[in-house]
Amino acid sequence: MKQRFQPAQFLTLLLFFGLLMIFSCVREQSQSSMDAQETEASMASSESDGEAETVFSSVFDDVMGTSDEVGMQGIGVFGLANATGINGGSGTGRPTACFTVTVTHLSSNLFPIRVVIDFGTAGCIGSDGRTRKGKVITEYTGRLIFPGSVATTTFDGFYVYDIHVEGTHRVSNTSTPGTTPISRQFTFDVINAKLSRPNGNYTEWNSHKVATQIEGLLTPDYPRDDIFRIEGSAHGRSLRGNLLTAWESVITEPLIKKFSCHWITKGRVRITRVNSSANSPWIAVLDFGNGDCDNQAVITINGTPHQITLH
Repeated sequence: MKQRFQPAQFLTLLLFFGLLMIFSCVREQSQSSMDAQETEASMASSESDGEAETVFSSVFDDVMGTSDEVGMQGIGVFGLANATGINGGSGTGRPTACFTVTVTHLSSNLFPIRVVIDFGTAGCIGSDGRTRKGKVITEYTGRLIFPGSVATTTFDGFYVYDIHVEGTHRVSNTSTPGTTPISRQFTFDVINAKLSRPNGNYTEWNSHKVATQIEGLLTPDYPRDDIFRIEGSAHGRSLRGNLLTAWESVITEPLIKKFSCHWITKGRVRITRVNSSANSPWIAVLDFGNGDCDNQAVITINGTPHQITLH
């Protein structure tokens, strides 16, 4: 017997397919929104890790470059204007110092020594283009080029641009004395650091890194040809607006640091947010570049690269 098509059946089918399309669209929108949130969280943690790495790398330059008495004169804010410059520009001459340095011997012996670099309150622009305010306070147990020497740095109202820098930076010369050929190694520890911005955003960061000198060992009186290979790990937490993220980072391709450049020039860092799976697509890779002296880096998340500028 031939069946007759009922209008009610047609309406039921139409309603079914309509609901199916609605649910499909909602699911796609939900997935798209989730992907955007995951990308934002991975970007926030990666940018924060890169920012902290850059700030404390600069602190090491200034601690080492204060003078030949405690380190090697002519590095960081104490050096010539950047020879290769930001984005490849050339620099000439020593910048006019807008900071003061106070050296205090803490005993009747040569060491320990306390050095206070005071950048003032108005804003002091260094040869690296960064504006600093406040004080960097370092105590040295010995001249940093000698094995066993330690320099411990704290901060008093210290800012890089508008970033308030707090915490402890400790660099130890962990070289093995008397080695042939000559070798030099430093261990960096950043302890309970906090980088805060006026809008309430902040980064909390702890780091343990080892830097091995790979070039410049035969010219001890000329530190600007010194190049280091840096390895190690860090962990941190950052607040960006309403987004709070925690992460761990590990250097997967050694970072390359040159005293002739104010930026990390090469290397990769893998940033994994806390509680992420080992094969999560939201694990980020921070790439500092191919060796050029510039303040650019690339963060790759889920196969998509994002260009960033380091401060």
